[in-house]
Amino acid sequence: MGEIQEVQLQITAKVEEEKEAKLAVNNRNNLTVTDQPTTDNRSRNYWRWIRLGIYALFVICGQAAATLLGRQYYDKGGNSNWLATLVQLAGFPILLPYYCCINISTPFVQLQRKIKIKPPNSFFILASVYVGLGIITAADCFLYSIGLRYLPVSTYSIICASQLAFNSFFSFFFNKQTFTPYIINSLVLLTISSALLVFQNDSENKKGVLSKQKYAIGFICTVGASAGYGFQLSLTQLAFTKVIKRETFRAVLDMIIYTAFVASCAILVGLFVSREWMGLNREMEAYQLGKVSYVMNLVWTAICWQIFSIGSVGLISETSSLFSNAISVVGLPVVPVLAVVFFRDKMHGLKVIAMVLAIWGFFSFLYQNYLDDYCKSKSNNGEAKQPLQAPSTGS
Repeated sequence: MGEIQEVQLQITAKVEEEKEAKLAVNNRNNLTVTDQPTTDNRSRNYWRWIRLGIYALFVICGQAAATLLGRQYYDKGGNSNWLATLVQLAGFPILLPYYCCINISTPFVQLQRKIKIKPPNSFFILASVYVGLGIITAADCFLYSIGLRYLPVSTYSIICASQLAFNSFFSFFFNKQTFTPYIINSLVLLTISSALLVFQNDSENKKGVLSKQKYAIGFICTVGASAGYGFQLSLTQLAFTKVIKRETFRAVLDMIIYTAFVASCAILVGLFVSREWMGLNREMEAYQLGKVSYVMNLVWTAICWQIFSIGSVGLISETSSLFSNAISVVGLPVVPVLAVVFFRDKMHGLKVIAMVLAIWGFFSFLYQNYLDDYCKSKSNNGEAKQPLQAPSTGS
């Protein structure tokens, strides 16, 4: 009997030691598994907001500068719609050196080490996506060029603001976009801020009243361009989630470079078929600011549109096409304000109100994204803690 009791005591002691060892392992796991994801999520969110700020700055500054340069091109003697469209797309070669540096210095797997992804689709599917988006982009930019030529700036701005409504419509079907009160509030404020610009006295239209035919052409082209731009943004987001399946900066550059290359080729075909290229030399000779200013205008317009493209596609890959479009609309009221500085336009009260509403709408959209990130971080922390509760209940 004494030997049996001694054996039972030894077994009991071993069981207690095993329980204590399991408890110590669980405590270490609680420290390493629960605390580590929290710090990782915080650091990732921190860098994500920095990227969002940089992309938003690229969108606003690039769009404002490019629009002002495009207006200057037409006001000072430019007449080629195809050339004005080409400079919106043909600046992508300036990104090639940086693109090559990324491929050489950073392995492809290393760029995606923190992102859970599926392998990308075949080359044929990717090529079809880039070709399709490139053709849509070419047509969209051409329509925008015609609208900027034939419409006053204020009317052009209000019609461009309608791209938010088109983008919201397409995002609802293609991207399963949900509309919260903050998003609806932001869309309404951003649309109203641009709509107010149509009620101001149009000081930019110094050449007199436009003919009804040109006004109708500009109006129809700008509405079509706004619808096409909203459709293009929704398709770009769909391509990132369903086809490309990568959220790296290399994927952003791929989308910009390949799409711009296809669009530039399409515009070059139109430039030569329409024979507008034959009059470019005379246009440069007759440019009011001189040949050097003519060339510099085109070069810097191309660079500014590429800066805008980096910001726009970057925002789509980080958030959604609707958020990228909202940031783009924020820049629309900025153009009349910058025109006061560079073109000596008068500042009206409606412009100030439009700026305030645009900033208000922007922060409303920004706050909704903050709430989304906060909810995601809480859900991730809950999932990390949940598996640790199972061993304690089983014992």
